[in-house]
Amino acid sequence: MRAKWRNRRKWSRRRRIAVGVLILFSLPFVAVAAAALALRLEYAGDPSARARTRGQDAIWLGHAWVDGRKGPADLTALATRIRGTGIRDLYVHAGPLEHDGSLPATAYPRARELVEAVHRELPGVRVQAWLGDLVAHDSPGLHLARADVRERITASAGQVLDAGFEGVHFDLEPVWSGDEGYLRLLERTHEATAARGVPLSVAAAQIDPLPELHAVSQFVADHPKWWSQRYFGQVARRVDQIAVMSYDTAMPMKSLYGGYVAQQTTLALEVTPARVRLLMGLPAYYANSRGHRGSAETVGAAVRGVRLSLTRNALGRQSFGVALYVDFAATEKDWASYRRDWCGLPG
Repeated sequence: MRAKWRNRRKWSRRRRIAVGVLILFSLPFVAVAAAALALRLEYAGDPSARARTRGQDAIWLGHAWVDGRKGPADLTALATRIRGTGIRDLYVHAGPLEHDGSLPATAYPRARELVEAVHRELPGVRVQAWLGDLVAHDSPGLHLARADVRERITASAGQVLDAGFEGVHFDLEPVWSGDEGYLRLLERTHEATAARGVPLSVAAAQIDPLPELHAVSQFVADHPKWWSQRYFGQVARRVDQIAVMSYDTAMPMKSLYGGYVAQQTTLALEVTPARVRLLMGLPAYYANSRGHRGSAETVGAAVRGVRLSLTRNALGRQSFGVALYVDFAATEKDWASYRRDWCGLPG
């Protein structure tokens, strides 16, 4: 009996070790499966018919609009696409900034001409200057911790407003979650734009889909893929518009990507003040890479995710829109999906 009991205990111990090893190696797969299920559930259900454009949308436009490569015929074609939709703001690339924060006046020679033409073709549509550059992290770029760099960036913002632009849109990347220099820059620039009665808008990183995931990403990959929800809220409170770059997610399926966008929309809504316009980015481009699957990340999937989140959380919110990235890569299918799925217009 004792020998039999010892064998049973020995087998039981081996079995426990085996089960433990199995669980240990299974945990990552279980976590992935659970995350996938959660995103799929976010994508389930029917969006409300009221979860449509509020007339507060935007689109990023390339540099060709201010350097002479685009002309009147191009603007007429763009106006035909935009007219009757919810697009209110054009973020027109007018940079990039120099690494010291300055901006050559030669970077946007046709700016005033463009703004005047947009006013004729699309009354009520606003033209903002899209200014960007790399943020330095052990590499060349903008050192946002330096006050002189921040002052030159703010001066550059004033410079484009003097040239006729009707707002300033910052796309400075990569900004790490918690970057105090970036917050100080926004405070200073917002004072300047508010004094002129024009908006300050920013392109923002995605929000942690899991608590503290931004810290893991920054430690492992040395790159700020996400911001904490708290930091996102700090940024949002210092601007007039905040546009989430809700693409390049590595999601392999439309349902997972759409669920992810729904989750991101909800997280952003929770911390964005009602006075601030929140925009969710739409991937109006096609690419296949490690971080972006063109068959999954579509305008249609993103719009459905946005609408589902609005339906559940903020159906009455008016300071909300979507932003298409980017005009020179958008296809007929992208435009048709935006018009049909978000604006409720014929595709």
